[in-house]
Amino acid sequence: MAYAQRRVTSSGTVRWYATYFTPDGRQMAGGGYSTKRDAERAADKLEKDADGGVVADRSRRKITFANYVQRFYWPAAQHLEPTTLAAYQSNLDRHFLPRFGRMRMVNIVASEVQAWVNDASAAGLSPRSVVKYLAFLHAIFERAVIDQVIPVNPCRHTVRPKMVKKLKTAITPEQFESLLAEIPDEFRLMVLVAIETGVRWGELAALRPVDLDFGSHVITVQRVVLEVARKVTGSESSFVFRDYPKDNEHREVMVGAELCRAIREHMLAHGKRDGDLLFSTSTGAPISRNTFRTRVWLPAIERSGLRQRIRFHDLRGAHASWLLAGGADLKVVMDRLGHRQITTTQQYLGSLPDAGERALAAFEAIRNGRPSEAN
Repeated sequence: MAYAQRRVTSSGTVRWYATYFTPDGRQMAGGGYSTKRDAERAADKLEKDADGGVVADRSRRKITFANYVQRFYWPAAQHLEPTTLAAYQSNLDRHFLPRFGRMRMVNIVASEVQAWVNDASAAGLSPRSVVKYLAFLHAIFERAVIDQVIPVNPCRHTVRPKMVKKLKTAITPEQFESLLAEIPDEFRLMVLVAIETGVRWGELAALRPVDLDFGSHVITVQRVVLEVARKVTGSESSFVFRDYPKDNEHREVMVGAELCRAIREHMLAHGKRDGDLLFSTSTGAPISRNTFRTRVWLPAIERSGLRQRIRFHDLRGAHASWLLAGGADLKVVMDRLGHRQITTTQQYLGSLPDAGERALAAFEAIRNGRPSEAN
């Protein structure tokens, strides 16, 4: 409960200090007054402000954005994955520290945040990137509200740029075969495992022989390798292994007998033991995603003559699209990919280039009372 505390100064003057308590039980002093009544009124107001989330600790009013991130937000974010931390640090260095770093947190109001959004959009940053970076900024200020550094989150009512959702178009089996033919022999099996399982790069790079049951033709996805800057990992290696995939759940993916035979032959040819990486460098280290992309993937696309932009991650989308176009159950595809929400899997429905023709053929078959030629 707020009250006025009596103190006598060195000169003998009586001063009354507004004393109150924060929601977490800390006792705070809010300044001195000449009368007890003024001090009590001030103490009551300060305590109400503290209960309502208004910044009451005057020392925190001086905290700058850069100082808050370093002292308060960053320690609270250490439970995040190294790749996420690296992305956050990049966002801070490129977008937010140059703009807000020296500003006091209490001075960064909604109009300041909106001005950043407008300027970033005008400078050519895509709407998707603006929205993604704004979400990160929102999280920082939300933490600052909890820490009672600011009264409200200035990102709360920011007007975001409009995002136009682009149509997903998966590569066709014919396009994949053209690309596969240009992949060097030493990496071809890796690409085949990717297209037949739909696993993410980090899951693929972390696979071991022990993860494959040759009897049931099932690959268990239970690890992931993350590739981040060494200054983030704090070690000599830029690779970090996690005993769980992105969705935090192990999953089983059935593959064909032909692929199993190819994997077994690969293991025998390279002397792979149960705990070794199935795909690795000559020293047994994980294959770098960036190195693979620049030295293997992009040159293969160029040699194949494919004009569309294809990322390695697009093999995951192609896997889903081919399954769905072939009549696989949506829930089964969701489980194979490790999606948490079925709506994520649904985006691959009808993403093959001939999806429109197949739909029209199905419509005409029903309308004209004849079997569909699309299946």
